[in-house]
Amino acid sequence: MNSSHWTNRSFTAPFTATGTSALVPSPPWHYAGWLLNVAFSYDASLATVLLPPAVGKPNGRGCVHFADWQATTDGHELLDPVMAQYRETIIVLEVERPDGSLSMYCPAIWVDQDISLVRGLLQGWPKKFGSTWLTRSLPLDHPAAAPLRKDSRLGASLAVKDRRLLQAQATISGKTGRALGFLARPTIGAVGWPDLKHPQQMPQIELVKADIRNKVGGEWMEASASLQLFAHPSEDIGILGELVAQEASAGWLGITVAGALHA
Repeated sequence: MNSSHWTNRSFTAPFTATGTSALVPSPPWHYAGWLLNVAFSYDASLATVLLPPAVGKPNGRGCVHFADWQATTDGHELLDPVMAQYRETIIVLEVERPDGSLSMYCPAIWVDQDISLVRGLLQGWPKKFGSTWLTRSLPLDHPAAAPLRKDSRLGASLAVKDRRLLQAQATISGKTGRALGFLARPTIGAVGWPDLKHPQQMPQIELVKADIRNKVGGEWMEASASLQLFAHPSEDIGILGELVAQEASAGWLGITVAGALHA
């Protein structure tokens, strides 16, 4: 069969004439989620091996986001939640771009859903599998609800390949908080795919940022927090060493990713 006459309806593999089994449909992708955000400081000189030089210079500030997401394209995933829900942990580092502006760069991110993993790789977010847990805040006046008010306590952790890599604890102050990390600045990712016809060649890297629209929510509640990063045998992020928590916030956010832009 001449493949040039075959109608492919799949945005990602597997490629079929129906597109039904494609892992990821084309954008727009709509996301709504609950996030605990912990900004930190670290030794900027340790981060240079984690960033392509074209991104810019790390300045010693970053953020960890623990997130519990729900995502959809046309709404059908919400009727089959196994297709919509996932948790992830995101690390972003603040960089000074060559033009002097500030952006974030994502050197590491872990997720528990293959759909989200592929969406992330397409955007330049280097997603890998990991297990994220975080306290949910529910709109109830109850000891188990962790309501988003003064003195409520939250926790979060990430394990990768059965080893704990990150953990955080936070206490809500009752004051209005700030947007942190990728919620506050444009965030850059690196897209690159190897060509197995030339396995000795490293991929060519392109810097991109998500085309984000339809942002709602983002009324953050301030928190104090602690943060620990543990050594891991197969994760470069441990190169950063001690992460010192500076401030934290928690809340809900909705965004739409329409595609990607040149960074």
